[in-house]
Amino acid sequence: MFEFMRSGLRSGLRGRSFQAVFVLGVLTIGLAYLSGFFSPRQPQTVALDVGFSGIRFCLVLLNLFWVQELVAREIDRRVVLFSLAYPVTRGAFLAGRFVAMLILSGLATIVLGLLLLVVVALAGGAYSQEFPVSLGLPFWATVLGFFLDAAVVGAFALCIAALSTVSALPLALGVAFAVAGKALGATVDYLARGADGDEEVLRYNPAIAVIKWLLPDLSRLDWRDWPMYRLPPDLEALGWSVVMAVAYGGLLLWLASRLFARREFA
Repeated sequence: MFEFMRSGLRSGLRGRSFQAVFVLGVLTIGLAYLSGFFSPRQPQTVALDVGFSGIRFCLVLLNLFWVQELVAREIDRRVVLFSLAYPVTRGAFLAGRFVAMLILSGLATIVLGLLLLVVVALAGGAYSQEFPVSLGLPFWATVLGFFLDAAVVGAFALCIAALSTVSALPLALGVAFAVAGKALGATVDYLARGADGDEEVLRYNPAIAVIKWLLPDLSRLDWRDWPMYRLPPDLEALGWSVVMAVAYGGLLLWLASRLFARREFA
């Protein structure tokens, strides 16, 4: 497993997709700085909001590209057969690659987070806005939420890569999963409130409440209101959000291992 992790780290850092997306992330942080000038009263809040969106977007893309390069392409090119020739289980191969992806994602999260901190501190110049942002624990807790979000999406893409015979499928379905997971919370809340008075929907409220906790609602990992407006999330809800992310990630990894163990290579 550790050999697969180390080779995954080397391949992930050398990959052109990683370099391109990371440059995109840096440019997005620069865009966050410029966006602060469009709000004369709340420049830091606007810069923080744009920067958070950019970090989440780039982390998801990075995880998907790493799954694409470290697993899907190796399977497509049959390079994976050399790795599986070692006396290790196929699950160890996937686990090593996933750990490498998490380490690379963690490093990218820290670097982009530090860049955003500098940008927000500089946004607005000497202007002191009426409601200051919080750049301590709330900031890093929010960034951690984006890291967990991207990890769940990466685990889903890994599960698809373990099954798919088309190398581009994990990337395509991973993007769809990320978008659907982000929109799920707003959709379920809308239905739970009655869908603007549609009485037909109200009868399904018990089922909707169950679905809300069964499906991976990635919007629960977005805590940006805490550093932006000093509105801390409910600690119980925050804790369950983390449990949800870890549980879904673990379930997807287990499923990927099972599918990969039964896969036959021609």
